[in-house]
Amino acid sequence: MNISKRGLEIQESPIRKLKPFADKAQERGIHVFFINIGQPDIPTPQPVWEALKNYDEDVLSYGPAQGFLELRQAIADYFVAYSIPLTPENVIITIGGSEAIHFSFCVVADPGGEIIIPEPFYTNYNGYASSANVKIVPLTLSVEDGFRLPPAEEIEAKITPKTRAILLCSPNNPTGTVYTPEELERVISVVKKHDLFLIADEVYKEFVYDGASHKSILEYDEIKDRAIVVDSISKRFSCCGARIGAVITRNKDIFQSILKFAQARLCPPSIEQSIALAAYRMERDYFVPIREEYQKRRDVLYEGLKDIPGIVMHKPQGAFYIIVRLPIKDCEHFVRWMLTDFNLGNETVMVTPAQGFYSSSGKGKDEVRIAYVLKEQDLKRAIHVFKEGLSKYLSLFSK
Repeated sequence: MNISKRGLEIQESPIRKLKPFADKAQERGIHVFFINIGQPDIPTPQPVWEALKNYDEDVLSYGPAQGFLELRQAIADYFVAYSIPLTPENVIITIGGSEAIHFSFCVVADPGGEIIIPEPFYTNYNGYASSANVKIVPLTLSVEDGFRLPPAEEIEAKITPKTRAILLCSPNNPTGTVYTPEELERVISVVKKHDLFLIADEVYKEFVYDGASHKSILEYDEIKDRAIVVDSISKRFSCCGARIGAVITRNKDIFQSILKFAQARLCPPSIEQSIALAAYRMERDYFVPIREEYQKRRDVLYEGLKDIPGIVMHKPQGAFYIIVRLPIKDCEHFVRWMLTDFNLGNETVMVTPAQGFYSSSGKGKDEVRIAYVLKEQDLKRAIHVFKEGLSKYLSLFSK
């Protein structure tokens, strides 16, 4: 019996595939600093835990396919607080932002259709594209200029008769780049000119630093029928395990099409929706100390790495990731070696090889993604161990 082509070709997660090596290191008594994955150590807010403890239903029954009205209203209200007028009829609750991306791919493109995405990009977009049988067309960006978007002409050069949408992630995972209003307007002009949809992954909306602010594509009335926003509580409220996200769109046809996909999987989980409701009902000042904490961690990481000879990086403006180019040939080999052959005082570090964040062959082999999701003391120690490991590696393996 043969496995399907889709099953054979879907990408293995570069974030998780090396985890068995970390598990083995821990079995040997090695403490591993995990800065490979976007799992914050910020405590989940207390109202979320209270909602979970107080959940009291006699039957855990099916809910509406589009999610509970009360939660959809709360998400609409959240955006209204940022002067973005929405109603519950613009919001469909999904099983994490992952399902929101998958549904979006399915409704904007037929099998074989193309979606342009700046790379490096969140690696699981590859998996969602495989599941939806659509093709990602990469728009390759560069660490040297901080992964800024190119001129409109370079974006347009990627467009073919099969192109259906452009996807932007800002603040960006994995680069930490926040696109400027001018960059957004550049892409908006392209999607209007070529009759495309614009999908925006805005799950890191609250995490923008240095006094800057995030601008949503929902703020542009001229593309209100083209705009699809992906949202999630995972990082915003440190609720990664709850798996509650949303698709937000003012396009009624898109909404109805996504609703049919939502009906096919019946409903999002009820208990998790109740805790998401509690999260969205918190005051917006909840994010102030969280944002300050992540900015402090970003500064600690950047200052700790910048003196590495041969490193290339730019200070992130948002999210909690950075892509760095290292003076080595194969970062996957380096990451594995750090887990199998190196420790400093019974400590080592796990980062993520960046190659899996590209769909262009050969790109990112000399880069890693680091997530600054540990508290300052642990992060400083992780940086020290990382630098010692890199120095040792370079003494053993020349580029």
